[in-house]
Amino acid sequence: MRKFVIAGNWKMHKTLPQAVALASDMKEGLRTLEEIDIIICPPFIALDGVRDAVQGTKICIGAQNMHWEAEGAFTGEISPPMVQDLCTHVIIGHSERRSHFGEADTMVNRKVVAAIAHGLTPIVCVGETDDENRAGKTREVLDRQTTRALAGLSAQQAAAAIVAYEPVWAIGTGRAASPAEANETIGLVREVIGREFDAPTAAAIRILYGGSINPGVWPDIIAQPEVDGGLVGGASLFAEDFIALAVQTRAAYAASLRP
Repeated sequence: MRKFVIAGNWKMHKTLPQAVALASDMKEGLRTLEEIDIIICPPFIALDGVRDAVQGTKICIGAQNMHWEAEGAFTGEISPPMVQDLCTHVIIGHSERRSHFGEADTMVNRKVVAAIAHGLTPIVCVGETDDENRAGKTREVLDRQTTRALAGLSAQQAAAAIVAYEPVWAIGTGRAASPAEANETIGLVREVIGREFDAPTAAAIRILYGGSINPGVWPDIIAQPEVDGGLVGGASLFAEDFIALAVQTRAAYAASLRP
C-alpha cells in the first residue's frame, strides 16, 4: 500500500518570522498524524528556521526548487548540496517555474537526476494548461512531461520519487478538478510510468493531486483509488486549513487499508 502524502507549497509567501510562526502553529496539530508523510515547503530563506520549528516531529521539510549543478557561477541559484543540508524533499518542475522562468522538460530532468544523486526526494510536477485541456491534449502533455522528467532513472529510483499532477487551469483559480477527473488523469500518469519502467514501479510510485485544494473538496478527491495525496498551495498558508487537510488525508489512508 502506498503511504499517503500531504505537502504544502508556500510559494513566495511569508517572511522568516512569519514562516516560523506558521510552522509552530501547525506543529501540534500535525504531530500525531504519523501514518502519512507530511511535507512543508517554505521559501529558501525560511528553510532553516522552519526546520528548527518542527524539530521533534516527523514533519519533513522541502525546498521549492534547486539548480542541477553542485556549485558554480549561477548567481541567485541554490545547489543540491545547499538544499540537502536543510531538506529531505524538493519540488521540481512546478508549472510556475515552467511558465514564468522558462524551465523546459530537459531542465526538469536534470534537476530530478541531481536531486536523487544528492539523496533528495523529488516532487515532480506535471500538468496541462487550460488550452491544452480544451484541445484534448491532456494525455499527450502528461505523457511527454512524465517521460522526459523521469528519463535516465532506474525503476528503483523512479519508484522512490513523488509525482504531482497539477492541472495548470486549477492552480490558484478556485476550480479544482472533479474527483473523477483527478482519478482518471493520475491513472494516465501511472500508465505512462508503467510503460516506461514496469508494473511494480507504477504500482509503487506515489502520485499526488494539486490545484485549488481546500477542506471542502478534498475528502472526495483523496478517496479516489489513484490519488495518493496532495500538493497544497494557498490552503497551506493557513494552519487550520492545512491541519484539516492532513487529518482528512489520514482518514482516507486509514479507510484505504480496510478490507
